[in-house]
Amino acid sequence: MESSPDLDPNKDDLPLCANTNHMLVRHYVLDLAVYIQRKVIAGSIVLFLEPGLGSSKQCESGCASNTQDQSQVSTKHDINSPITPEHKRLIPPEEPPYLIGGMDVGSEDESEEFTLVLDCCDLVVSRVEELDVTTVLDLKKLDVNEQDVYAGLVQRLVSMPSSCWRTQHELYLQCSRSSNIVNTQPLQFHMDRWSLQIRKKGVRTPHDFPCAVRIWYETKPTGGSVRWTKDQDGRCCVYTMGSPINNRALFPCQEPPVAMSTWQACVRAPCDFTVLMSGENQAFPEPAETGFQQWDYYVTMPMPASTFTIAVGQWLEAEVKVTNYVDDKLSLPLDSGDEEYICSHMDYPCRFMVGPARVQTVIPHRVFAPSCHLQKAQDMVLPLLPLCLTAAHSVLGVHPFPRLDVLIVPSGFSSLGMASPHIVFLSQSVLTGERNLCGARLCHEIAHSWFGLAIGARDWTEEWISEGFATYLEDVFWSHVQKLGCREAEEQRQLKALLRWRRLSDELQNSEEELQVLRPNKENTGEVSESGASVVKHALNPEKPFMQVHYLKGYFLLKFLADQIGEEKFLQFFKVFVGKFHGQLILSQDFLQMLLDAFPAMSSQGIALETIFSDWLDTPEMPEVAKWIHFSGSGGKGSKRKRAGPKVNFKELNPEQLVLLLEFLLEECNLSASTLRLLQSTYNLQAQDAEVKHRWCELAVKHKHTAAYRDVELFLIHDQAMGVYLYGELMVQEDARQQALARRCLSIIKDDMDQSARTVVEEMIL
Repeated sequence: MESSPDLDPNKDDLPLCANTNHMLVRHYVLDLAVYIQRKVIAGSIVLFLEPGLGSSKQCESGCASNTQDQSQVSTKHDINSPITPEHKRLIPPEEPPYLIGGMDVGSEDESEEFTLVLDCCDLVVSRVEELDVTTVLDLKKLDVNEQDVYAGLVQRLVSMPSSCWRTQHELYLQCSRSSNIVNTQPLQFHMDRWSLQIRKKGVRTPHDFPCAVRIWYETKPTGGSVRWTKDQDGRCCVYTMGSPINNRALFPCQEPPVAMSTWQACVRAPCDFTVLMSGENQAFPEPAETGFQQWDYYVTMPMPASTFTIAVGQWLEAEVKVTNYVDDKLSLPLDSGDEEYICSHMDYPCRFMVGPARVQTVIPHRVFAPSCHLQKAQDMVLPLLPLCLTAAHSVLGVHPFPRLDVLIVPSGFSSLGMASPHIVFLSQSVLTGERNLCGARLCHEIAHSWFGLAIGARDWTEEWISEGFATYLEDVFWSHVQKLGCREAEEQRQLKALLRWRRLSDELQNSEEELQVLRPNKENTGEVSESGASVVKHALNPEKPFMQVHYLKGYFLLKFLADQIGEEKFLQFFKVFVGKFHGQLILSQDFLQMLLDAFPAMSSQGIALETIFSDWLDTPEMPEVAKWIHFSGSGGKGSKRKRAGPKVNFKELNPEQLVLLLEFLLEECNLSASTLRLLQSTYNLQAQDAEVKHRWCELAVKHKHTAAYRDVELFLIHDQAMGVYLYGELMVQEDARQQALARRCLSIIKDDMDQSARTVVEEMIL
């Protein structure tokens, strides 16, 4: 950070600057317009603020003071207040002129003044102003008089019972439309590399700071939170691509996960564009200013700001050939809960408390894609969605979110999928071959609705809580979709476990040990500085987004635990755990301790919280206890050959078996060109799914099979989510033709690549 000597800018940690212990954002109201030609999103955001847990102390602020001495002054952070809003149309302002910077907060008494610190980068802020909420007549409903409106407004709003969320939401909206206080100067603000710092002259405590603040700003075309690119039809689009810096380059916010908030947004975009967002309502466009339409979204479930997602493009919706559960079940009544069901989280309109929601196996869903992929999405994704949703419900129970959109994102997307509340991004790579890759990936992303979203990690370094659980549940859901018998399901899971073990073993041998630890903060996990600021270790390491260790090592830990108590009991425990912890943030010990308490016999097997930490979470590599995973080269295959007789029909291999076959062949030192040609023709490898094609390309590169170089080129161009390290294999061979192929592919796609992927690839080949 530029302003903090305590953070080394050469390190790859991400600073979370927001002083959440001093002040909390409880609700955001965004009023934005998308300007396609300029490649910016511009407008305003209103923050509704409430003094935090540490606000009673006199605090020095600024990003530098918030991030220093974290090891000496720390506090566990817990939030326990209700928040809830409702949907309402916002009045769009005129397009602001190009914003030109900020106002220095410097003053003679600045060290004595309270500073609100927000996470922010790559934004151009033009003005920050205090809103005159005393002009909102409907505040009388809250019994707030003019004298104490600033002290009590937000607390009264967030304390409204969830049954009044519509009224609450409308009051937020009315307050957000208030004018700024007349005859006063705008609030002072300053920006450094990672934060926006706001002060009001003479205000020394959070309790005296304005409760509603409006920030006028616009994004930068090169900002790190959203990706301006072209879709597969060559048309401009923009979307949040899961950046390591999260949403701080989309709007000023509080990034620490403990800053749970709700939001509502009015987004205007050109008339031929569709706006998809992570809101719980299915928005429909309304006319706005000439050439624009307005889309209004909202959420009532408090969540971290990092879960906010937007995608704006000329997407088309796949046609529904079967009942899609939209018409009669789009909106279940959330105004009154079921008194028999009691939740543990802060008060909000929770689906777990609504009887009809608990039995709704399939939530309303839609699929969007660019026109060139619309038919594939309709044939592949749309039929799988209700099956995957039903499978997830059968295992974990009530869907935490009321609807789901799925979008096939541009080819530069650096992952096979990404889940946000109410919306999933899928790579085009899942659309080829058989349905296995697409179905398994849908199951993985749907699992995040419970683990990663409804239940989030309180410390972002504990990614395994999200990814390890989703990887484990992916297999469970997918076997339900396939309606496999017990033996078939077990064989499939063992095959997937073998593939994952091989992948994890390879990654552990070829990555930094620091990146292999699932709980890098160890006993300090979940702790923050006195102000609430902290850092996320290694979050900015360009190789980290492409590592699988949190997925795979977390998966094997859960598989190990399931083997101790039996999968059926383990999954029943999952359902109980979800019922207790949905709507909350957890640390590893919350899950593990509850599991150990539920199954006390595990202690007699030497399994305790401390041993799980030391063996699995706090150290690199895999623990000795995991070496029970022995896959004999003659085991399962031998019995299969015996049943099949002397003749084996190798054409009947499923995609996972084919991947394993290709991986075994990759271990061979020499394969002739005729063998490779026969392999390709036998399995039609160029038409298989992306996992199979990846191994085929590796074989072609290793054995310099020039006849398949076109397959390699097409894979690097169209399957960018999986091709990053294939560039390294092309370069390490020191073959001029292969190196030229790598450079040619990079030159074709570099402008559309994800920035992290481009950085890694350029380091390999330049």
